[in-house]
Amino acid sequence: MVEALLIVGLLVAVFVGFNIGGSSTGVAFGPAVGSGLVSKLGAAALMTAFALLGAWTAGREVIQTMGGQIVPESQFTLAASVAVLFFVGLALLISNTFGVPASTSMTAVGAIAGLGLATGTLDEGVMLEIISWWIVSPVIAFWICAVIGRYLYPYLDAKLKLDQSPGAILVFDRSGAVPRPRLGPNTTSRELGSVALVVVIACYMAYSAGASNAANAVAPLVGNGAVSMNNGIFLAAGAIGLGAFTIARRTLDTVGNDLTELPILAALVVETVSASLIAMLSYLGIPASLAVSATMCIVGLGWGRATRTVTLGEALSGDTPEMSVDALTTETGEEVPRMGEESSTDLAGTDLFDPGTTGRVIFFWLLTPSLSAAASYALFATVPI
Repeated sequence: MVEALLIVGLLVAVFVGFNIGGSSTGVAFGPAVGSGLVSKLGAAALMTAFALLGAWTAGREVIQTMGGQIVPESQFTLAASVAVLFFVGLALLISNTFGVPASTSMTAVGAIAGLGLATGTLDEGVMLEIISWWIVSPVIAFWICAVIGRYLYPYLDAKLKLDQSPGAILVFDRSGAVPRPRLGPNTTSRELGSVALVVVIACYMAYSAGASNAANAVAPLVGNGAVSMNNGIFLAAGAIGLGAFTIARRTLDTVGNDLTELPILAALVVETVSASLIAMLSYLGIPASLAVSATMCIVGLGWGRATRTVTLGEALSGDTPEMSVDALTTETGEEVPRMGEESSTDLAGTDLFDPGTTGRVIFFWLLTPSLSAAASYALFATVPI
């Protein structure tokens, strides 16, 4: 019976990691693959390697938090661990059915909190700290990117010019005995540098995803001692890699991805800020959502860019033009207009986010961990497992 439960637990853990790899690869490498900078196979390999690195380093802290600090390790019987992982997998299934990305970290914490409430072993101090960071980190993400969008983005756009030229970035000179790489016919040294930067940031985001999300797949199993810390990390990274090499190929093909619709420079800003926040929280042992941080970065960057048409006082009072994707895609000339001198018609366009869609996403971000906690509490309060 115990061996059968362990096998079920391992399978559910692989299922969770598999889905994490499928979704996180698209977020991390969407801009690089969409721009032709990295192949899908290369993106999957890099995702696997850097997710393992993130899980092996900062991910240990998150596994320890979720595997023995929210509730004592003694509460993670094998059956309870399987039940917690089941709730995480169920939340992934529900979110995929409705087309809304759920936060696996928040859902997993909700399930563990339900266990703690049902058994009277929840560490309220640890839980309060985690929830506080869930509230604060999206606000930090928004304002960092808002400041960048308002005060730095146009200057970076004018100086860096990260537009991609037609044709291959690199070609191989086969005239000699050994093929040698050289710049493509339309590639400049600046463009090659920007390409390298895009790939580096994508790897950094993969590192952040591994650091934050490995715990979602294996923390209960590590907490009860069924799997050692190192073996759990390898299991989680392997499952994430499996998802990266399989279902992630479809997510990388998705044209409507939030990040791939952004210019390369905007994608770099969003990925750098969101990955840095999640990496910092992972080192603190706080499980947090990369999707939430990235979304708030996109909104903040667009809002900051759009508010350059008005003064700071007018922006804070709400007298701003409609936020738009065009605010980020508008090309910056050699001379950046001074604050308040850009025409609102230059930045007007399709709304950066549809209020109805945004409300639905936020609703599911709140709903999935709440349902997870409620269902977990109901199960553990009525069934002695």
